[in-house]
Amino acid sequence: MLAPKDFLDALSGHASRLFSGDTPLPRNEIESQFKALLQSGFSKLDLVSREEFDSQMVVLARTRARLESLEAKVAELEARLTPTSAE
Repeated sequence: MLAPKDFLDALSGHASRLFSGDTPLPRNEIESQFKALLQSGFSKLDLVSREEFDSQMVVLARTRARLESLEAKVAELEARLTPTSAE
């Protein structure tokens, strides 16, 4: 995994080579090469897709709800097992 500064430095270097060629490239060629460059850089980072992130957030929310439910049940059971001070 690249550090953010290293990633930006590499991206900057590739972009400057892309734009400083002897022959100017057509706009669509520059866009496609720049997209490929970004995809290559992002693949070196530890990133997840938006879909994966959203699905993990749903799983986390469900897990939290279940955990809260279990904590409430444990507290209820502990209350039943603990003798009251009035007895």
